[in-house]
Amino acid sequence: MPTETLAYPATDPAREDRAPRAITTRREHTLEIVSDAGEGAQKCGQIFGAVCARMGNGVWTVEIIPAEIQPPPRIPDGASGYRIRFGTGPVTNWGDETQLVLAFNEQVLLARHRLGALAHDAVILLDDCWASHPDEDVQRAWRDALDELGTRDYRVILVPMDEQSRAIVDNPRKGKNMFALGVLSSVYARDLDVVREQIAQTFRTKSEQVYATNVALLELGYRWADEHLDVRIDVPATAPSGPMVVMNGNEALGLGALAAGFELCAMYPITPATSVSHFLGEAFERFGGVLHQAEDEIAAAGVAIGASYAGGAALTVTSGPGLALKTEFIGLAVMTETPLVIVDVQRGGPSTGLPTKVEQSDLLAALYGQPGDAPKVVIAPATIEDCFHVMVTARRIAETFRCVVFVLSDANLATGVQPFARPTLEERWMRSTLDLDPVPDGAKPFDWDPRTGLSRRLIPGQANGMHTLTGLEHDDRSRVAYGGGIHQHSSAMRSRKLAVLQSMLLPPPVYGDDAGDLLVVGWGSTKGAIEEAVDRLRAEGHRVSSTHLSFLSPLQPGLRAMFARYRRVCTVELNYSDEPNDPYITDESRRYGQLAWMLRAHTLVDVDCWTRVAGEPLRPGAIAAAMRLRLATLLPTGDA
Repeated sequence: MPTETLAYPATDPAREDRAPRAITTRREHTLEIVSDAGEGAQKCGQIFGAVCARMGNGVWTVEIIPAEIQPPPRIPDGASGYRIRFGTGPVTNWGDETQLVLAFNEQVLLARHRLGALAHDAVILLDDCWASHPDEDVQRAWRDALDELGTRDYRVILVPMDEQSRAIVDNPRKGKNMFALGVLSSVYARDLDVVREQIAQTFRTKSEQVYATNVALLELGYRWADEHLDVRIDVPATAPSGPMVVMNGNEALGLGALAAGFELCAMYPITPATSVSHFLGEAFERFGGVLHQAEDEIAAAGVAIGASYAGGAALTVTSGPGLALKTEFIGLAVMTETPLVIVDVQRGGPSTGLPTKVEQSDLLAALYGQPGDAPKVVIAPATIEDCFHVMVTARRIAETFRCVVFVLSDANLATGVQPFARPTLEERWMRSTLDLDPVPDGAKPFDWDPRTGLSRRLIPGQANGMHTLTGLEHDDRSRVAYGGGIHQHSSAMRSRKLAVLQSMLLPPPVYGDDAGDLLVVGWGSTKGAIEEAVDRLRAEGHRVSSTHLSFLSPLQPGLRAMFARYRRVCTVELNYSDEPNDPYITDESRRYGQLAWMLRAHTLVDVDCWTRVAGEPLRPGAIAAAMRLRLATLLPTGDA
């Protein structure tokens, strides 16, 4: 069936006997708003997603960001927008295909069509101004696009967004996103009072006139859709059992830094990590914190290490290219055992790579990016809520063990919005008062406990604590020492701390049965998609389970015994691995996913992997399909 294209009105508002719009009820729905960069589709989506969360829906959002900051208008590669999946219950990932898309022009719509992002029967609300554009090339591009879209079963409804917005603003590019918000609010029966409140919150630093104009456009779009569209989708909300908060992962990292008692954040702006500093810039100073924008990534690491050495609780925030620049300073922090938390919001690589796209490719860089043996703790949050709580854990470990702690977030968490239970602040999250008593006679700056490798942290200015700090190898008195015995001993002490930490960790929980045919292992933001895929496979009768690792260094205990209870183990990751059937790829030459590589080394289990670097989050349907192929290769139980 070809695409159905409807010019407005789909219903006639003048007819008194027109039937009310039929309401379709869904447990969940996925929609996208796409436009050229700078037209406000992302702002529209952010407000709509927050409104859904405030009304009690489960929500997961993903930003659609072009590679260029300001690409040319009306090209598929310039598509900018927002994807919202919301449901009656909790939503943990962005899902599979979009059921409704609102597009500001046909070229950005083509981008989503060609990527396979849209369901075969998706409803498309498309601005119609390009059909009658004075430029004949634009008209021809419009016709060609609709012909291409006609190969699918889409239902395209033309919406006069540009024309209608001109009734309120002279430049529709600066207003039709709020008209679009009104249309969507009508289609999904959103509470306009809640929408108005969210607009006020979003534009709280703008003038009253800006707010009034946006609300007028909102209400105009709502009325137009009420009068002309026959599409109405109800996604019932579930009242939360307690207070909730709604934020993205970068905001949660910033809020977690406040709750953890950090006193300084030093960073240099870098996509997709920068908005952590935007959040802290508004709030940190009120809690006694200092936000320092350094002249470069190297300096940011140095400032954080210096503040920590002086007794402060410090972190630095970056992404892949910035992590590469911080390499030498990270090694210094390891050698001097200076507590340091590094938040790495991962993006596509290598080099500058894919600045606006998600990837999980920094795991091995975090572990092995420094010369020599440089043990570090690596933790990966899996949800927006985890991004908050991980900051407390990271600071406590960094200061207790005098070590570097990496927090590996990613672009999916950074910009995704999700509601979660409002945290109840606990005093134990805050750092305890530093011990500044005089250092006992005979105490050493690296007075390593021979069993644990732990030693007391000395703060500059403490009586009797004067010593020389160096990045060169040193003995327990912090004196430069090149002897092989000393280097062996100090390396063992720095490493021993990871073993002590692992002894305090619990094995990761299993999602599903404790034994079966296939165990899927993940880390980071892939958790929700993996578990949804496992649910689908189990509903089909497959004996599939999953586990998700939050500690990647040290690895959580019990993995080898866990893996032994399954016939096959496979990681699912957002980094590169060779396909086993590709040319020249053999069992000896195949490069595995980064977590798979680690697990194979640590457990000596033949761990397989399925990975993708498409620049977008993994879809549960794709994961399920890949796991079905692996299940199909298993012989029936009991066969040789």
